[in-house]
Amino acid sequence: MEVKIESSWKEKLRDEFEKDYFIALTEFVRQEYLTRQVFPPGNRIFNAFNLCPFDRVKVVIIGQDPYHNIGQAHGLCFSVTDGTEFPPSLVNIFKELNRDLGVPVPQSGNLERWAEQGVLLLNAILTVRAHQALSHQNRGWERFTDAAISALNRDRDSLVFMLWGNYAQNKGASIDRARHLILNTVHPSPLSASRGFLSCSHFSKCNEWLKSRGLEPVAW
Repeated sequence: MEVKIESSWKEKLRDEFEKDYFIALTEFVRQEYLTRQVFPPGNRIFNAFNLCPFDRVKVVIIGQDPYHNIGQAHGLCFSVTDGTEFPPSLVNIFKELNRDLGVPVPQSGNLERWAEQGVLLLNAILTVRAHQALSHQNRGWERFTDAAISALNRDRDSLVFMLWGNYAQNKGASIDRARHLILNTVHPSPLSASRGFLSCSHFSKCNEWLKSRGLEPVAW
């Protein structure tokens, strides 16, 4: 599996590609795609990076692993391909967006429009077997995406990290709060959304922070 990742990210993460864990991960993922049904499509594994170059990142949203049903995942956390029914968490994201900023619920759950504005929609694990959530955990993806978050924390300033749920909050625990804005709340899943996500106002808080630093707000 050739690493086809946007050039600025390839430079930032070049040391990772040479490490034993990533070489083993690459072989595992290659075999999975050859022998099983795996999501997202192989050319979309690094979609979050490819749509959002390192120096253009303004906001980071962290998910866990890709959707595992047919036709959903395309390399961006919480996002689904055009024409796909909205998963429950995405329904709640759009519900809070509407409550917070008055944004009408979109016709499409494809969040590429966010990524192209500098929202890094990063899953901790970048691949998954069909119908088997977390089937590719503990294979090395988490270490790779930790390296990406660490690079952003170290080499960028004034980013907004939206950490929804305990998993994302643990993954973002080392982010420098003196340099970046951390927005924490529960996960948008129906199991927890009513306990704070649906009143978190993260989208408006994010835009207020960006504007206060002379940056263009996100057209959510």
